[in-house]
Amino acid sequence: MTDDGRLVAGRYRLGRRIGSGAMGIVWQAHDERLHRTVAVKQLLLQPGLAESDTDEAKRRAMREGRIAARLQHPHAIAVYDVAEDDGQPWLVMEYLASRSLSTVLAERGTLPPREVAAIGSQVASALAAAHNAGIVHRDIKPGNVLLGDDGTVKITDFGISRATGDVTVTATGMLAGTPAYLAPEVAKGYDPGPPSDVFSLGSTLYAAVEGMPPFGLNENTIALLHKVASGKVTPPKQAGPLTALLMRLLRAEPEDRPTMAEAKEALAAVAAGRAAPEFPVAVQQTHPPSWQGAPVQVPAPATRAMTPVPPQNPAPPHNPAPQATRVGSPVQGPHTPPRPVHAVPQSARPAAAPARPRPAGRGPIKSKRSTVVTALAIVGAAVVGILLASMLSSGGGTEGQAGQTTTATQVAGGGEPSTSSSKKPVAPPTKYTVDPTKPQMEQTIRDYYALLPAHVDEGFSRLAPEMQGSSGGANGYRNYWGSVKKVELTNIKENSDYAYEVDLTITKKDNSVTQERKLIVLQFKDGGLYLFREQNLGAA
Repeated sequence: MTDDGRLVAGRYRLGRRIGSGAMGIVWQAHDERLHRTVAVKQLLLQPGLAESDTDEAKRRAMREGRIAARLQHPHAIAVYDVAEDDGQPWLVMEYLASRSLSTVLAERGTLPPREVAAIGSQVASALAAAHNAGIVHRDIKPGNVLLGDDGTVKITDFGISRATGDVTVTATGMLAGTPAYLAPEVAKGYDPGPPSDVFSLGSTLYAAVEGMPPFGLNENTIALLHKVASGKVTPPKQAGPLTALLMRLLRAEPEDRPTMAEAKEALAAVAAGRAAPEFPVAVQQTHPPSWQGAPVQVPAPATRAMTPVPPQNPAPPHNPAPQATRVGSPVQGPHTPPRPVHAVPQSARPAAAPARPRPAGRGPIKSKRSTVVTALAIVGAAVVGILLASMLSSGGGTEGQAGQTTTATQVAGGGEPSTSSSKKPVAPPTKYTVDPTKPQMEQTIRDYYALLPAHVDEGFSRLAPEMQGSSGGANGYRNYWGSVKKVELTNIKENSDYAYEVDLTITKKDNSVTQERKLIVLQFKDGGLYLFREQNLGAA
């Protein structure tokens, strides 16, 4: 570029080019109004773009500025201004005399584990603050970690961040993030969340001690995404005291990873020569785990009206969604430490029609009613789970015939059909031809717990296949509820669309009593309601 010396927005005098960001070129510049050195990012628009695409690119730049300006932290590059000059947006940022971690690694190959831990601790402190502000970075990599000449470390380039409450304007088909540093759930098409940032930070630190990221640097993007999606990480060989912590950051399941605040404390301990804490105190999250977002996919034609489908015994799903629902499942009972959870996003609401494959090489786009079943849209495959059609009456809709006193249930988790007898007939679930109402959803949850512990097999049939699997299958589900004498639903309230918080009093057969609060996420599919996820929120 030959723009050095150019005056941007009548205020910023461009100097030397200092690097490239996710959306353009970064220049060192002089703010002639405040007489200070700044960094200015120039958005590069592709020639020949349609007017709508040009407007979208400009909105994306404005969005980057809004998101980044929301975060003020000593280890994050501050954003001062978003200016427009000659029809192009320019992002004005704090200038830090520095080199990127990628540049340093290109020169030195690898860094000592304790030095890497010190770098990671500073980056994690900024990212923890970002998560608390509802901001997810989504593109953590060595090129976005700046090592200041004075020893300060700062994270930069929130250009493809997503902030809670901000409108998403990422271009259709655009893959957000650098594939080699993506978390497995993102490679599978799920929305990134704070746990995804934790994984990407782990990948960045792994590359710093090993010389390459955990899944390599395959030039074939599709092959690399397949490898990332597997989540199988080879333990590092040169990480020394950082090894165990890196493997915790790189766990395949999002809910198994520490929070970013926990990662910061553990990295600081390793940097200081201490052992990383094995069980750090959990820090309240302000953003739901990434697996609570729906996998992105191609919208399928759908109407609100749905044809009732008669109950049937479904087959087990060929390739179910990632088992990210095992936290707080019935089989784990009170032994599982609860993870704090807040509102479930609107995107958790499932689609009225199944996803269809998207051609390879094209990025996924998001449907407003996307299903909670995994869709590997970005690698050209769509995986649709097969749902149980036998469900519980939710107090509204069409009437069903009373169930028999003795029923046989075929389970989806590979268990054998079982027979349960009761003196009281169990009514079959209601099928809906339109979206269920909130009272009907509440009644579905009430009726589910009313079945237990007497009608265990009926209760199991009310779960979506994902929750059946996370419950340990039919046997694990029976084992847990077989130890329960009575369960009482004492309170229920809406958390967000299709998600409810419930307070339970559980009396075991040994007469011990516990009070639990759970988050129940429902799935509306094929005209019926299923319990898709259950997560502990702590004591009621």
